[in-house]
Amino acid sequence: MSQPSFVPVSKAGEVRPTFATPPAELGRPKKAGLLGGVPGEARGPGHGTPAPGEGYALTLASRLCDQLSFESEHDRADVECAIALITAKRASLINRGPILEDAKVARDYLGLDDVVSHEKALEYAGLAHSYVAQRRFTDAVTLADELLGH
Repeated sequence: MSQPSFVPVSKAGEVRPTFATPPAELGRPKKAGLLGGVPGEARGPGHGTPAPGEGYALTLASRLCDQLSFESEHDRADVECAIALITAKRASLINRGPILEDAKVARDYLGLDDVVSHEKALEYAGLAHSYVAQRRFTDAVTLADELLGH
């Protein structure tokens, strides 16, 4: 309850304004997202390029695959994984999270039409179940102009 204005208050009893103080930065570790990678992280072929929110690439790939028709539904997981991997790689090139446009560019890069034939899907067979195959697939994708959208 505030004090009425007609009651005399000594100088020591007056309420002083408060100021928000910024957090101390000395000794605090820098935020990992601002470092451009994790400290001590290995770089080069076989190690990838992490981007924030790469898991969202799987969601985008799943939504994109909902719009495609598959001759065999068994191929869907591998194609979805291929789209997600390229989506995440494209987004990581500029250190941002994946967006729907990345997934569309990945679909076009892979040459997927509205109907995905079983022969086309065989190019990505086993991709959803093997980390080694995923690394090999992602490392084989070059930074071509069509991937970057130029």
